[in-house]
Amino acid sequence: MTESEKLRLGGMALRNGLLVHGPTHWAAAVRARDGGIRTASGPKPRVRGFDSVPGARGLARLAEALAVIPLVKRALPEARLPFQDARVIGVAAGAAAAGSALRRRSGGGLGSETAAGALSLAPALFALRGGELASYHGVEHKSIAAYEQDTPDAADAAKEHDRCGSNLVAPMLAANVAGSVLVRRLLGRPGPAANAAVALSSMAAAVEVFAWSERHADTRVAHALRRPGHELQRALGTREPDERQLEVGRAALAEILRVEGVEA
Repeated sequence: MTESEKLRLGGMALRNGLLVHGPTHWAAAVRARDGGIRTASGPKPRVRGFDSVPGARGLARLAEALAVIPLVKRALPEARLPFQDARVIGVAAGAAAAGSALRRRSGGGLGSETAAGALSLAPALFALRGGELASYHGVEHKSIAAYEQDTPDAADAAKEHDRCGSNLVAPMLAANVAGSVLVRRLLGRPGPAANAAVALSSMAAAVEVFAWSERHADTRVAHALRRPGHELQRALGTREPDERQLEVGRAALAEILRVEGVEA
């Protein structure tokens, strides 16, 4: 199979394994408590009708990715999700409360919106600090890169990847800050519907920036747009996995290739 014929794969690190998305199916592999590897797979849900609509098409793909999560848990109960931790949920609640209080005290200016946006990253960063999540994030990138680049051993691939969701963070925060400031100036005290609209619009804009960067991957602008995400991956988001973790990644990759009908 040539590089141009390679499947476009995505994924999500689990606390004890890896979930991989293919064009039409998903596959997951986890390390169970008894030390064995469990795998599961199935067809992906599709949200149709938005493929040619900028903004909406990105939200549709994100909705598909979210819809896979309960399917994974049903088929593979041993799978532990990234935020499946009471401490992470507590940090998320605290960050949300702190961001809300900051906005109320400062009137929702540029500085307070930027600080509140930075606080929103706290749960993800906290989740990556403990356990194996950051290592399995490295497994995700290495496994997919090894497949894309025909690298014999995933251990030799880079733990940072240009299509990582971390590349959404900077454009999404920038769009969210700008949108929140604008809405507050127009409405004074925006309600939940207005705030939700800003959040969705920011996510849609970030996905479009992400897609543009991939289509123009060799340009200086694309490199600059990917730089914050790459540094986030390098410094905080990923760790070099060990051989047992890479073994789980190989199982997930083999399963997605099997269900997508590709010879490994």
